[in-house]
Amino acid sequence: MAKILENMEIGHNVMHGQWDWMNDPDIHSSVWDWDTASTAESWRHSHNFIHHTYTNIRGKDKDLGYELMRIDPKQKWRPAYLGQPLYNMLLTALFEWGVAVHDMDIDAIRAGDKPWSEVRKDLKGIGVKARSQIVKDYIGWPLISAGAYALVQLASGGRLEQPAKSRLGRRLRKISSKGRVGATATFFDKVLPGAESTYLRTLAADALANVIRNVWAHAIIFCGHFPDQTYTFSQEEVEDETRAEWYLRQLVGAANIDGSPLFHVISGNLGYQVEHHLYPDMPASRYSEIAPKIKDICERYELPYNTGRFSKQWYMVHRTIFRLAFPGGKPRPKPGPYRSAERSTPNPESSEASRFRERVPAEHPAAGPEHESGGVEVQPPPRGKD
Repeated sequence: MAKILENMEIGHNVMHGQWDWMNDPDIHSSVWDWDTASTAESWRHSHNFIHHTYTNIRGKDKDLGYELMRIDPKQKWRPAYLGQPLYNMLLTALFEWGVAVHDMDIDAIRAGDKPWSEVRKDLKGIGVKARSQIVKDYIGWPLISAGAYALVQLASGGRLEQPAKSRLGRRLRKISSKGRVGATATFFDKVLPGAESTYLRTLAADALANVIRNVWAHAIIFCGHFPDQTYTFSQEEVEDETRAEWYLRQLVGAANIDGSPLFHVISGNLGYQVEHHLYPDMPASRYSEIAPKIKDICERYELPYNTGRFSKQWYMVHRTIFRLAFPGGKPRPKPGPYRSAERSTPNPESSEASRFRERVPAEHPAAGPEHESGGVEVQPPPRGKD
């Protein structure tokens, strides 16, 4: 849970610039680094800029299938896609490492568009992060845990239960059970069995925690982007995109996940993926407050608002991954205009949307300017006269 919260609720949102307005020297997108294999710099570029600017544009948004999978029928099929169910399983368990490699932009390296100086810089950054992750999770914390056990065992006079034999002692006896080697093995049997067992259990627990965090992050992120009811776009379709059309693309290219307040906290509020793509630098804790207003806009202008249970979105993601591993495939029906659940009630004024009809006009002084943040690198089209 600590790793999930650190990645989803804290790291992702801080590096999006959502808390830059506090001017805190540590909790700021320019200096924050997170407990995962990706370097902060490469992730901010590939995610904050590339993904959030070119959301769901085929050939430009590198998060569409993570350059590994075909998740839209309009993507050209290749034989390599036959293995994408397997790729997806591996990516689920090793998600942090998959994202780290993805941030390097493999397609650009293959095409020769990325200079080797940048490739070496990225590899060096991943190497530094990998070393720190491995040392911390698989050497440091297990050693601290084993040391704490040894101190308690010493203070209690050996009252803690522990295995009868030391693993190191057992190996030494295979070499010799006599002389100094045998004596050392006997000494290890007295002082090391519990510490060894504690070290290995902590190492296994840390490995399991990383896998659980990876599985959860993979599920939330894929459910927010890849259900087959989200829209994708060709580069020609967005060639002369206006600012309003950019916001529309963010709306129809994302999918929400219904859930409890606890669910939204441990998903970093990315269950509100629609709101996040519309306002990526807004503090995520506010997404639940603006969601009814987004629904109101969708209801008034007959736009879709894609949302559903976690199980439903997760099923659609994996159905798409399995089906599009093979040639062909047709786009599935997209959601129609949003209709609030209260719309058919006798008193339409009690609907969720109707409660937010009175809005401050955009030109009103109280509306305020758009928030500017150094942490958010999204580049929507300039605001036009319309």
